[in-house]
Amino acid sequence: MKFNHHVFALKAESQIMKAFLTDHVCLVTGGAQGIGWAISQALADHGAQVYACTFSEGSLERANQELTALPWPGRILLTQCDVTRQSQIQDWITNIHQQTGRIDVLVNNANYVTWGNMAEVSIQDAERCMRVGYDGMVYAVKAVLPLMLAAKRGHIVNLGSSAGRVFVKGVSAPYAAVKAAVNAFSQILYAELQGTPVSVTLVRPGTVAGTDFFRKNKASSHLPRLADRVPYITPPQVANSVIKAIRDKRAVVDVPGFLSLFYLMYDLAPGLLRRLSAAGGSAQKDYGQVEWRYTPKRPE
Repeated sequence: MKFNHHVFALKAESQIMKAFLTDHVCLVTGGAQGIGWAISQALADHGAQVYACTFSEGSLERANQELTALPWPGRILLTQCDVTRQSQIQDWITNIHQQTGRIDVLVNNANYVTWGNMAEVSIQDAERCMRVGYDGMVYAVKAVLPLMLAAKRGHIVNLGSSAGRVFVKGVSAPYAAVKAAVNAFSQILYAELQGTPVSVTLVRPGTVAGTDFFRKNKASSHLPRLADRVPYITPPQVANSVIKAIRDKRAVVDVPGFLSLFYLMYDLAPGLLRRLSAAGGSAQKDYGQVEWRYTPKRPE
């Protein structure tokens, strides 16, 4: 009897991908809209029990409505929570751990940004940007890390951005500062936890189209024209990168992969990249109007 080893390998990989998060408890902050909502769905699609929190009542309502049409609505539980309040994030995580007895994955995705030059940005908005994107991450990590170390398993995923790696005109300064802090925090945390059973991944997306991040803040008009000349990505692409990073325990993931070329160019000739980014004015594409839907890939 002859075996098609290629087909057998693909089937085996599919079964592993389908099963590797079964019975896992995964937490996602900012998990009811945009990238976070796609990540919540992808985790559930791979068998996890997902607990997602959001601050926005509107996002919570929309996600609950969409949840009813998914093939596994019982795998995602949505909660309203303000990550800038340590007591709320602590209570949310503690209650989940008491109910389930485990926390396997934490995805820190919550963020807040106001678009505009610093002369236009209020102090309150700049502060909230850091409170949501950085403080919220720290609160969540401090809450889950003792639980993961005690259980001898766990994976922390922090959503950074290429904006925290390459500093050019057009990006909100407070947002870039937050993502630079997430970058540094994640890589130091990774170094601290090497040799332990807890993994850390930093995910740095480029321009992500079709999110409330763009619709609400009209960010397209603030992005540099250079953004129009490189392919954008959608939330499901980021979500799939998160899944692969958890499976492979990768330390840093840039999506799309060609971002590494921009990082190299910025490191070698930052002035040149700044000039290229400033040339031609603002981006012309309306990234907020891009439609997307996460498509489950594995049958029940």
